[in-house]
Amino acid sequence: MVDIGGKPVTRRTAHAAAVVLLPRPVAGRLRRGEIVTKKGAVLQAAVLAGIIGAKKTSELIPLCHPLPLEDCKIEITAPKNGRELVIHCRVATQAKTGVEMEALTGASVAALTLYDMVKALSHGIVIKEIRLLEKTGGKKHFRAKP
Repeated sequence: MVDIGGKPVTRRTAHAAAVVLLPRPVAGRLRRGEIVTKKGAVLQAAVLAGIIGAKKTSELIPLCHPLPLEDCKIEITAPKNGRELVIHCRVATQAKTGVEMEALTGASVAALTLYDMVKALSHGIVIKEIRLLEKTGGKKHFRAKP
């Protein structure tokens, strides 16, 4: 691990997103409302899994520092006529190191959970993109270009 002992505690935030491409029949069902499979409500499960994933990042990524998250929000949006779902994960903490990995892990785990929840309907789901959109706090701020 990197020694962060001499760094100051500051407010740190991160926003990451994952894009999930759904097959047409699955996207059509989702546009009509929440999909409920034998495993349960798809979007609700993905939101909860994303939050849990963000909280457990240091257990999954070997050299990440464990961080006490003060806030974690997962939002899943679906364009009305499209097949893509966009998962946004926003996290915040007061710490000596950033929360980018927590935001990226939260978005990733939510995307994987979506796949798991709808694979009985189709295996044609594609997780296309997982990326950091913004981070604040510490020495460097970052905002992805649109």
